[in-house]
Amino acid sequence: MDKFKDFRFSCFSKVSQQAGALAVLISVLLLTATPASAHHGMGGRMPSTFFEGFISGIAHPLIGLDHFAFIVAIGLLGAIKRQGILIPISFVLTAMLGTGAHLAGINFPGVELFVSGSILLFGILLVIKDSPNTGVIAGLSAVAGLFHGYAYGESIFGAEMTPLLAYLIGFTVVQLFVSLLAFRVGKATILRREAELQSPAKLRSAGLVICGVGLAFFASQVIAVIFPVPGG
Repeated sequence: MDKFKDFRFSCFSKVSQQAGALAVLISVLLLTATPASAHHGMGGRMPSTFFEGFISGIAHPLIGLDHFAFIVAIGLLGAIKRQGILIPISFVLTAMLGTGAHLAGINFPGVELFVSGSILLFGILLVIKDSPNTGVIAGLSAVAGLFHGYAYGESIFGAEMTPLLAYLIGFTVVQLFVSLLAFRVGKATILRREAELQSPAKLRSAGLVICGVGLAFFASQVIAVIFPVPGG
């Protein structure tokens, strides 16, 4: 039994080291990258048709590594919690509200810090063994949704009503799809009989990678606040 425990610990350590290395690599790339317009599916151009708005809405959560990492995190967290489906659903609903708040001219302070901080927080929640209950995490997910949604609104601010509505539909659909896919993958990993003892380690290793992504984005935002770029 002791040998088996040592073997499990060794396996988890190797996975953790690999995830940590990947996280460091991602961190370096993000910290050395210039501020990107990569979140804009139209290359920075304002969508003008329903199709362009829809494609832009789909692209924003997928192209933006910060948003994508968070969507995956809420899906995986939902998989390990009772009634965990509420976690991604609460995020998606409030993300629409956050976008609406931006378009209505309501100001949210420190949006990028909150967005990057939420990725780091949810990565940590995936890593730790005794995370809060579903209600608490769903509440945190809802708050995060407001800030992520507000950030989404930046790339569509000023658009006509048709592409605007299409954008909202696009990013809502893709977030539901990605988070529910992560949810199903997490559930399948946990329920697979032959991987019963390995599944927590797999999800924790995913959490470590998400922590690395969140830490990189959070650090880059802190650096931008402390050392602002002249004329930026």
